[in-house]
Amino acid sequence: MTTSQPEPARPDHGPDARPEGATEDRSGSAATEGAVEQTIGAHGRAVRAVFRTALRDVLVLLGALTVLGVAVGALVAGLPGVWGALLGVGVALIFSATTVWTMLRTVDSSPTTTAAVVMASWLGKMVVLIAVLVVLRGMDFYDRWVFAGVLLVGVVGSAALDYRAVSRGRIPYVDPAAR
Repeated sequence: MTTSQPEPARPDHGPDARPEGATEDRSGSAATEGAVEQTIGAHGRAVRAVFRTALRDVLVLLGALTVLGVAVGALVAGLPGVWGALLGVGVALIFSATTVWTMLRTVDSSPTTTAAVVMASWLGKMVVLIAVLVVLRGMDFYDRWVFAGVLLVGVVGSAALDYRAVSRGRIPYVDPAAR
């Protein structure tokens, strides 16, 4: 009867062993560089495509709204209507495009960082909006109704376009390559 001796422990088979090409991620767990980069890369590319689509659609909407708003504003209220339309589009641009832009810039960040940046940009937009409304309050060079109408159409329209881009986006819930 032969008794087999256990093989001596090799350094690459211990509890702390990592496969070749693996590194530690931020949490301290081992991760294979290639697989992680492919997973994050594929997901990041898909999310970026959705945000780029949303940003493009918002910019097209606001461009068309500028032309239409200026034309309607000029017909309804003359030069003050033109200024109201331009101001409305400007404020809508600040609100709509900056949200999508901050999301696009933080795609590769952690969810906490993304949430912090989005909340900080939202707070900044609120401060800018209040300041703009306070400054414009006493001025009469623009038509308030045209301003409000164009701003409403711009913000609601951009929210609808953002929803459409996200709902039609092809972002996988599960990545089979991550297994």
